Amino acid sequence: MTQINPPRAILFDLDGTLADTAPDLAAAVNLLRTERGLEPTAYELLRPTASAGARGMIGAAFGLKPEDEGFIPLRDGFFANYQAAMAVHSSLFPGIAELLAGIEQAGLQWGVVTNKPARFTDPLLPQIGLGHAACVVSGDTTPHAKPHPAPLFEAAARLGLAPEQCWYVGDDLRDIQAGKAAAMPTIACGWGYCGPVEPQGWQADYLFDSPSQLLVLLQETLSGRSELAA
Repeated sequence: MTQINPPRAILFDLDGTLADTAPDLAAAVNLLRTERGLEPTAYELLRPTASAGARGMIGAAFGLKPEDEGFIPLRDGFFANYQAAMAVHSSLFPGIAELLAGIEQAGLQWGVVTNKPARFTDPLLPQIGLGHAACVVSGDTTPHAKPHPAPLFEAAARLGLAPEQCWYVGDDLRDIQAGKAAAMPTIACGWGYCGPVEPQGWQADYLFDSPSQLLVLLQETLSGRSELAA
């Protein structure tokens, strides 16, 4: 059993946690392939890498790592493609709107902490219904990105809270590592992309398959009746 304190705010990763952005990310990298006369990479291969952004997408579509020759031009082209069409098919995951409404009804704040650069985060959020976040920390807001805890510390500071007063929710191992490093209770969301490492091994405080389960945990924790297993 995991017992965690009631939060004053809940912080979320973006891609694969709040929003299903993989369709537009996949389209951006596949445009790079078709421009070069290559067949598109199957969406089923691209989707699990969406939380890793350009690194994940280019790795899956072209087999290149950031240190490899040719990666930087592809990254820049990917960014340009994505910026031109970042909210065509992206949408909130089922149950997220209800979860956020429940957080607000409980008198709590919620925010976004993502490794996505601000040039994408800032225009995307209002287009997919997340423009009312209490705080937004992007991948280039602080000198460090997740799994470093600096972005989470920054978000808590912007909300006027101590880190331990916040929960952090994410669909990638880096999210849980960052949350733990910031001394925040952590929730792994099994409805997201989750990457190559199974979330059961992340050692998050909780692992849920749907946003509605997180809302139940919140309600029970606020009422002092949390009895959900980790």
